Amino acid sequence: MKVIFTQDVKGKGKKGEVKDVPVGYANNFLFKKNLAVEANSGNLKQLQQQNKRAEQERQKEIDDAKELKSRLEDIEVEVSAKTGEGGKLFGSISTKQIAQALKDQHDIKIDKRKMDLPHGIHALGYTNVPVKLDKEVEGTIRVHTVEQN
Repeated sequence: MKVIFTQDVKGKGKKGEVKDVPVGYANNFLFKKNLAVEANSGNLKQLQQQNKRAEQERQKEIDDAKELKSRLEDIEVEVSAKTGEGGKLFGSISTKQIAQALKDQHDIKIDKRKMDLPHGIHALGYTNVPVKLDKEVEGTIRVHTVEQN
């Protein structure tokens, strides 16, 4: 019997998959626990519409990420920090500080965990910080570190 899984079932199938399973297993377990529905023409058409809608939403997310990437290329984030002799920073500039400065200065909210800056910024000047905006889209934030007055 062909069924469409409505939830992930370990060892059998993932949500949205169409698979052949034994009739007894489908009737006595999958249907009773609402883990699957019968793969008739109406349910298959509904599944196609859901997949089409999900694909459109995914494409919109990618387009939004590309638009944000182009916005980030045109801006510069300024972060101030205390410095010692020779322009060396006390501590470092973290992704949290960069995310906050980006929100304050340009009203763009980016999660600090999406920034790839493992050791922080330890010197004055310009630094390019890579940002993972989406699985397929990466951007760069230009950070200018200045001395705090």
